[in-house]
Amino acid sequence: MKTTACLLDSPVFVLENSLTESQKSFFHKNGIIQFKNFISRDTVNLFLREIHAIEKKWLDQKIEKINGIPLKFGQDQNGNRMIQRLAFTSLYSDVLREFLQDSRLQSLIELLYPYEGRIGENEKDGLVVNHYVRTPNSNFSQMGWHTDSPRDLFMGQRIMPMLNVGIHLDDCSFENGGLRVLPGTHKQGMLKLLFSKKYFIDHNPDPKEAGLNVDAGDLTVHDGRIWHRVHISPHFGEKSRRRVMYIPIITGDYKPKDESSKTPFYHRFANKILR
Repeated sequence: MKTTACLLDSPVFVLENSLTESQKSFFHKNGIIQFKNFISRDTVNLFLREIHAIEKKWLDQKIEKINGIPLKFGQDQNGNRMIQRLAFTSLYSDVLREFLQDSRLQSLIELLYPYEGRIGENEKDGLVVNHYVRTPNSNFSQMGWHTDSPRDLFMGQRIMPMLNVGIHLDDCSFENGGLRVLPGTHKQGMLKLLFSKKYFIDHNPDPKEAGLNVDAGDLTVHDGRIWHRVHISPHFGEKSRRRVMYIPIITGDYKPKDESSKTPFYHRFANKILR
């Protein structure tokens, strides 16, 4: 599959104990930043084992929702049922819960300045695991253009800044699909934020989009207001696999979710069009 995208023009950034001025400047200009080797391969494998254990337990127990958020199901290359989108994962793993206390993750909150921020472990959808794999029966091999902002409107509140922090658990070269962004669009006005593209339906490459070369263990941060999508892999099966944990860093009123939480409207809508 051909795409007009190019690689994001970026220095190689590494996140130490705090953000540097050049890192903050790059993020505020582009609305996205990538940090190399944020976690080790051993830690990646540990997280994958934790996620697999949670997935197996939820499948065995026939769990359909977590705190009102629907899980997204598909089939692997062998026809076995799998969960392709898990929500609030850290609430079911001591390992993942402890990881969210990492001081480097906490330092990213500064990117929301002048707003006060926090890691939304039990807000929004919590720590989400997206598992993209392309098979004939997969329901989650790509994602159309969208921003993360309209969910605030669906919840009856004004759009607030937020960060989506991605921990990448598989190698994914630019040529193998993955995240595509329109750099700088986090600064767009409200009309462009809501109407520049057809949310989730539009999968078409954009001449101005940029992609990434990602290694397992890398971390990305994107502003929730930036236009982005997930490009489908040209491969099927194992070569197409792409697993990412997403951590929301948010501001505004504290709105935790629990077992009694209702399913937000935007999830009922998105489940019908995410393919």
